[in-house]
Formats: sequence, C-alpha cells, structure tokens
Amino acid sequence: MRDFNDADRQKKKGRINLPENPDNLSQEALKNLETAVRSAARDGYVPCPSAWKIAADAGVSRLAVGAMIDRLGLRITDCQLGCFKVSKTAHAGTVKEPFTEEVARRVAALGEKGEFTCTAAAALARELKVKPMAVAEAANVQKYKIKQCQLGCF
Repeated sequence: MRDFNDADRQKKKGRINLPENPDNLSQEALKNLETAVRSAARDGYVPCPSAWKIAADAGVSRLAVGAMIDRLGLRITDCQLGCFKVSKTAHAGTVKEPFTEEVARRVAALGEKGEFTCTAAAALARELKVKPMAVAEAANVQKYKIKQCQLGCF
C-alpha cells in the first residue's frame, strides 16, 4: 500500500478542485467525521460503501467524506463501480458482471448525452434493480467513462 502523498494531491488538483471542507462543517463536526473515517480505514484504505455510510450516518455530503479521506492521507478502495481496479480500466472482452440490453441501452443514452456520472450510474442501478457493477460493465463494454465521483476521487 502506498500512502496518498503531496504528489498525489497535486496530481488530483489538476483533475478536480475539491475544497478541504466542502460542507463548511464546524470544528466539532470535522473532528467527528475524522473519527468516523479513521475507524472505517483498514491498512490505509476506506471502502467506498463505508464512505457512503459515513456520509449518511453523519448527515454530511459524500464530498465532505472524500475530502476528509484525502486530508488523512487515505485512499478509497472497493469502488461500487469498479473504478479503481486496474483490470477494470479497459474492456478486455470478458464481462465479470452480466447486464441486460435495457441496462446497455440506458447507459448508452447517458453516455451519449455526456451525463454518465457516478450519481447517474448509482441511480440507474437502483432504478433497474441491478448491481452497480452491471451498470459499470455495460459502460466499460461501450467505452463510456464514469465521471464525477460522489466522493471526489475523480
């Protein structure tokens, strides 16, 4: 495991400008959020589903959790859409999570409009009652990239 360091922060700032305290939380709320994030971290990583749960439990945005994860030098793992898996970055012809024609059609509609965001992918999965990875696989096969991570990772 490699720490999230200053070089990583600079590289990320070139892609996304995430404020240090996106929700303008009080010092007490920031301390509580820090405690929750630290307790969810395992070996320098916070699983994406855990980060979402922290946001819901703390009543803060997912971006606030992502900013705290960055501040603490931690990394996100287990993305619900598979975005941090090297083997997932380019479609190699093998689908790991099957998807229907309806999922593929709806992903294509979002992709063609430039609206294939993390939020849209999660909403589509809920609406169609499929796993988020099925939506991600349909996007990957069609070469659409997911953008605007809800945790501010990309």
